[in-house]
Amino acid sequence: MHNDGNEVHVSETEASGGSKEGVVRWVLVVSLLAAIVLLSAIWMFGAATQGDVEKEATMSGSIESATDDDEGNQTDSIIGEEVTEMESPGEEPETPLDTIDN
Repeated sequence: MHNDGNEVHVSETEASGGSKEGVVRWVLVVSLLAAIVLLSAIWMFGAATQGDVEKEATMSGSIESATDDDEGNQTDSIIGEEVTEMESPGEEPETPLDTIDN
């Protein structure tokens, strides 16, 4: 730092209060690459060790399990063997519901 008349001249390092070595830039680049590698490894190893149950959660697994005829029972509900016909919930009312004309 030096004075030139009424003006004060300061070097770039003194004005910024530190050195400009680019350490923060390298830390950010290395941590970004490490995060990309770690998340990619988790994704790839998770997909490689995926079981049958997890496979059905994907769209291609759902389509494959829906078209798979190995099991022989393609139903979306529980079917009881002793039930022959559906039971009605009760008798229907004799009079229709009250309606209001507008």
